[in-house]
Amino acid sequence: MMVQSWRTVLTLAYQSLGVVYGDLSISPLYVYKSTFAEDIQHSQTNEEIFGVLSFVFWTLTLVPLFKYVFIVLRADDNGEGGTFALYSLLCRHANISLLPNRQLVDEEVSTYKLEYPPETKSGSRVKKILENHKNLHTALLIVVLLGTCMVIGDGILTPAISVFSAVSGLELSMTREHHEYAVVPITCFILVCLFALQHYGTHRVGSIFAPIIVAWLLCISALGLYNIIHWNPHVYRALSPYYMYKFLRKTKKAGWMSLGGILLCITGSEAMFADLGHFSHLSIKIAFTSIVYPALILAYMGQAAYLSKHHHMGNSYAIGFYVSVPEAVRWPVLGIAILAAVVGSQAIITGTFSIINQSLALGCFPRVKVVHTSDKIHGRIYIPEINWILMILCLAVTIGFQDTKRMGNASGLAVISVMLVTTCLTSLVIIICWHKSILLAVCFLLFFGSIEALYFSASLIKFLEGAWVPILLALIFMTIMYVWHYGTIKKYNFDLQNKVSIKWLLSLGPSLGIVRVPGIGLMYTELVTGIPANFTHFVTNLPAFHQVLVFICIKSVPVPYVPPEERFLIGRVGPKEYRLYRCIVRYGYRDVHGDTDDFEDQLILNLGEFIRSEAKHSCSSDNYSADSADGRMAVIGTPVQGLESILSYETTEESIQSVNLSHLPSQTIQSIQDLIETDSPHLARRRKVRFLLPSSPDIDSDVRDELQELFQARESGIAFILGHSYVRAKNDSSFSKKIAINCAYNFLRKNCRGPSVALRIPHISLLEVGMVYLV
Repeated sequence: MMVQSWRTVLTLAYQSLGVVYGDLSISPLYVYKSTFAEDIQHSQTNEEIFGVLSFVFWTLTLVPLFKYVFIVLRADDNGEGGTFALYSLLCRHANISLLPNRQLVDEEVSTYKLEYPPETKSGSRVKKILENHKNLHTALLIVVLLGTCMVIGDGILTPAISVFSAVSGLELSMTREHHEYAVVPITCFILVCLFALQHYGTHRVGSIFAPIIVAWLLCISALGLYNIIHWNPHVYRALSPYYMYKFLRKTKKAGWMSLGGILLCITGSEAMFADLGHFSHLSIKIAFTSIVYPALILAYMGQAAYLSKHHHMGNSYAIGFYVSVPEAVRWPVLGIAILAAVVGSQAIITGTFSIINQSLALGCFPRVKVVHTSDKIHGRIYIPEINWILMILCLAVTIGFQDTKRMGNASGLAVISVMLVTTCLTSLVIIICWHKSILLAVCFLLFFGSIEALYFSASLIKFLEGAWVPILLALIFMTIMYVWHYGTIKKYNFDLQNKVSIKWLLSLGPSLGIVRVPGIGLMYTELVTGIPANFTHFVTNLPAFHQVLVFICIKSVPVPYVPPEERFLIGRVGPKEYRLYRCIVRYGYRDVHGDTDDFEDQLILNLGEFIRSEAKHSCSSDNYSADSADGRMAVIGTPVQGLESILSYETTEESIQSVNLSHLPSQTIQSIQDLIETDSPHLARRRKVRFLLPSSPDIDSDVRDELQELFQARESGIAFILGHSYVRAKNDSSFSKKIAINCAYNFLRKNCRGPSVALRIPHISLLEVGMVYLV
């Protein structure tokens, strides 16, 4: 077992090289070139090149190795990492979440674990300050959104600078006039191909990512060793911090400004934490400490050794990576570099899709279409709208800048901003979640925060030389995200204030004052209690409604995943004869929303299990997790494994067979007929699940009748009822609120995907109820 465990860890470590470390591994392509672009010059004394090498070595050692590998990786959220993982941890340990429709029962989810030492007095004081000041809740959310926007900006800038730097190796094989007209078109062509292939998913070519990065790391390690041995074996002395002091003493302000180029050596370090969910702590640590870190140090030392013996270099080529590559192997290295740059760009693009999907789950991003490109590998997604926006902006940066210097200034500011956000959130996690002393958190914040603040200031001073790009992008995306979140909260508050009491429903009688027609109606709402106003609007304008009505609330919980057996929280609305139910479907911020057909089947199975459990445990509260204004809510586990095996059973119209479900937890839903309707060649084949009752005499007659009515309604069809909202600010609202709601929010709502697309509801079964929201 131990051998198998280590084999798994080493396999994950190998795979992480292609997914996690692609961006970090290609940084030697542009670090020295960006650093010596303008602020400092390479002199005969070598104080500049040795000082830069010392800065690179200690930056790589302190930030990726000490900060991320030894500290930040421990701040995982059930194995997940990233900005939202830290925010989720803080929201669970302190009442600072701005998510709507929160319930105490959510804390009973198994992934909502709080397994830390007792609170300290200082930690308790910090927690109370955060909880008692609502403005701090908003400020914390803004900080998280800032980090998210900078990650999106990095997803635009990193592919541009990576591919451009790799292709710029052609400059040593062409005249200046020729390579100026070749590098940009070739870079743009590679970027267009990269983004155009995103919809196929990375799982098709993901198996070659790790070998490419391994080949690249071996390549730069070998080149580094060769340059060290051949040009300057004593270059290791420059690793001493004393050379940093000599560098700053000589270069002064120019040296400080050049730090914006040096910080590019840690580009991609955040991926170690952000991609933690796909691997493990140990595998990421092994890959970095044993392969990536030594390879990068050798690469930077080798370049410094070569440059220490070459001082009269043409200004047009500056101090690029390829000048230290022997001419005999320059073309093979160029090919490997381009492939490695593509892999590194792919990693950041995938990470951008992932963090936008998390923002979407938490109600902080307009609805977009999320396509899951792999059935086997969790988290592999593609977002068409974001993909093309990234491509257009990436091409604009490439064509607009056309040099590594300004691209590096822009990318550096985005990278260091994300790291600053991570440092601030981790310091809060140390106090509130880990219950450590406030002194330890302050030391962490001051030590790593001061290092990152130094680099941040050096990047910010380059505002007019490219650093304005990530600031502008962050401002645009942050405005979009905050306006959407603000409008969503206002809309939810309107629903909450205008919900109808259960007494109104009871006064209508079992028929609800209208004709009940066969079928099941699924009324979607964000409310977890009460009757939504759009339902009353619906029944007062239509003379009929379905015989079985289910109020569906799909909500996000501040955890990465909700186990399938804990996903459905079901209760009854009103007496049994009303046939009204409430179903709360809970998802984590990394959960995958299932297809509509699967959701329907799971919902019916859960409703049947609830009806049976309610009758069996009518005198016991063991199976019930919360009380609501409508009635008692129960967590109903879906027999997912059993269901999957049933749905894989194929048959034809001529051969309809029953499948025994006696092995499932519930004996009520004992058999299912899985019917694959084989239509004419002109029509598509569609799966249909039929539910049959067992012939057991132990089932109560009332339960049998209710189950039979539920299954018959399922056979009659399911209709999805959604509210089509028109949100307007009240007449007495402030001017800024009117601009935010009437203009910005409504513009986003009209130009983003509709709720039916986000929920994957078939258009033929959709009913929309128009409602005007005055917020």
